[in-house]
Amino acid sequence: MNSTFAPEITSLLRQKMVKVPEVINHASGIKIFGKLIKSLVFSTDIAIIRNTNANAVIAVYPFTPQPIITHAIMMASDLPVFCGVGGGQTQGQRVINLALDAEFQGAIGVVVNALTPNETIRKMRETIDIPIVVTIISEKDDVKGRLEAGATILNISGAKNTPDIVKKIREEYPQIPIIATGGPTDETIMRTIEAGANAITYTPPTTAEIFSEIMDGYRKVR
Repeated sequence: MNSTFAPEITSLLRQKMVKVPEVINHASGIKIFGKLIKSLVFSTDIAIIRNTNANAVIAVYPFTPQPIITHAIMMASDLPVFCGVGGGQTQGQRVINLALDAEFQGAIGVVVNALTPNETIRKMRETIDIPIVVTIISEKDDVKGRLEAGATILNISGAKNTPDIVKKIREEYPQIPIIATGGPTDETIMRTIEAGANAITYTPPTTAEIFSEIMDGYRKVR
């Protein structure tokens, strides 16, 4: 038998799932607590999270972080979860408390946004044991200060400029773990990987979009 052959097991009821682009397998991955992570699905939708082949979840949302949301995701997910804990409108001790709560719930890491002060990251590093993922949105961001404050992983989210930001950081910091948005196509994902990203975040279709596709199929057989 070919040693690279990987048997795949599915079932009649679990054939439909959100699959991340296969090109992401070209990434090196980041090994966290023994788990190799190459792909992260960007979602807080529990139905999506329970039906994806991504290696992990990045649960960040545009509202004030709430522990009950973190608890619901952690309880439902069968994947490692990186939980958003704020850093923009949510500041100071509250961010640290949210991060500690996420660790207690079993999160594999916490994510803070680009506006988080370095002092908050520093206090968070003194409080929690899991990785701190700091979001970088521009080449002008203070990467050195982030790393000195205690950032474990950089999460690059620079829209179309993401590969350029990744490349610049990778040249300066060859060993730092980098997660990055891959863009809409295999080509943009590969560009980001070649620039130096270790893992890629994938934005899945919404449940409404998936439903629409399924319903179109149902109508064709009526």
